[in-house]
Amino acid sequence: MSPTETARTTTETVDTGAGTARITWLPSKKPRLVLAAGHGAGGGIEARDLQALAAALPAHGVTVALVEQPWRVAGKKLAAAPKTLDTGWRGLWPALTAAGLPVVAAGRSAGARVACRTATELGAHAVLALSFPLHPPGKPEKSRKDELLGSGVPTLVVQGGHDPFGRPDEFPPGEFEITEVPYGDHGFAVPKKADLTQDQAMEILTTAVTNWLDRLL
Repeated sequence: MSPTETARTTTETVDTGAGTARITWLPSKKPRLVLAAGHGAGGGIEARDLQALAAALPAHGVTVALVEQPWRVAGKKLAAAPKTLDTGWRGLWPALTAAGLPVVAAGRSAGARVACRTATELGAHAVLALSFPLHPPGKPEKSRKDELLGSGVPTLVVQGGHDPFGRPDEFPPGEFEITEVPYGDHGFAVPKKADLTQDQAMEILTTAVTNWLDRLL
């Protein structure tokens, strides 16, 4: 591990069984927990929802750790297989828990699946699933609900109202909470003609996550 200081953030590289991963730390001055957030298969930690949480949560006692999987750090264009993603996440876990704080495993899309699959095994305090890909677009019969329902820990899903990977009303009943971002697509983008702005959409997301974390711990 080799930390380097950059303004308010700290970047740490971590060797995992899947290659070298990277954590960008956005610290809270008085942290009570860590939110470790992984990206999806089609992008990195620059995703609007991850950046919105990174900007909002430290003021509420939450240190945010934005996690880049080894395939992304290596500059590859295609995401690794699910088992390899899980291996990378497991390899990062000791760095995420090093401060001795409870860790909420979070992720968007493919990252949400990783968080759900490994939560119980790794001892995650809870799971935050952003844009959980309940099924491939147009193929509701290929459901991934078992991954979500099997997280084994308190789970919050935040889902765009128009997400082709699963609209909120498609989700099965289960031991999880769900918050809808109206009009949002898989990346939480809202159309210009919608009756809320992009900033308001992100405020819905960050407020829901902040309130949920406050109830958790």
